[in-house]
Amino acid sequence: MKKWMVVLALAATSASAQVNVARVADDAIVLDRVAEVSKRDLPVDLLRRMVNEDIETLRGPRPDGTYQHATWERLEGGRKTETFSVQPRGEKSQTIEMKGANVYRVIIDSPGRRLLVAKNRPVQIERVDVEYIPAGSTISKMHSVPVNAALVPGQNHPIDLPDIARQATVRVVAKADEKSGYGNIAVSLVQARIVDSSDSPYADTVSSAKAALRALDNSDIPSIRAMAARMRDGLGARAVAAVPAARTIEVTAPKVEPSPAPETYSELQAIEDLLTGSDAERREGLDRLHQLLRKLRPRG
Repeated sequence: MKKWMVVLALAATSASAQVNVARVADDAIVLDRVAEVSKRDLPVDLLRRMVNEDIETLRGPRPDGTYQHATWERLEGGRKTETFSVQPRGEKSQTIEMKGANVYRVIIDSPGRRLLVAKNRPVQIERVDVEYIPAGSTISKMHSVPVNAALVPGQNHPIDLPDIARQATVRVVAKADEKSGYGNIAVSLVQARIVDSSDSPYADTVSSAKAALRALDNSDIPSIRAMAARMRDGLGARAVAAVPAARTIEVTAPKVEPSPAPETYSELQAIEDLLTGSDAERREGLDRLHQLLRKLRPRG
């Protein structure tokens, strides 16, 4: 019996380390109080940073770049773009290097102009080499794509990686024509988007936190406070359980589950918030709505 108690204690400690729900619940109280006393001095940037950290915590980040309650998807979550000048070097090529995180696509673009007025010139792209570490792995991979084509102004060349790269180093081997002169190219690293799992035990709280971010953008004090209360209430029981009162394991009575009606209402509220968000959030909202309808469908 003692052996099993030790195992359970270690498991509880591990789970608490992965998702610190007590801290997120405390942050919800802070968010509510700061919004309550703020007038026109609402510290939006600070509160956004705090809520974003809470969302990251509830996703359960792993050391390998993956999440316990979220996945990386090939949907654009942002991009890093830099412009380079490719100089004529006779028969020699020029290597352009960029680094980025969470990359799933590389886009090489030839702008229409080099400067404000001067037209751009074609650039010969020989190949693109990408050295990267896939999400969920610690082993580096190499992906090389031969292009061997001239990129004329106004054209772009996209390259999709075999995996979503947790870290990527992109090297574009290019050459400018000696007669035409130098040309400019823009290299963009398209970053994947995090999609939260609808079956996460913290799905409702993450949805409320995202709604709080939208309310912060609009300085909507009533909505900020309402979402903070939902975050706090949704984590109330878990937050108390995550804070040990002593170094012992107590046996408590089984948790009484809420009646179906409040649970359904809470799920509909979360779906409503998702349907007013981004495209990915609306898709998640529709998926959760379908799941809810299947649960409520009479069996016969």
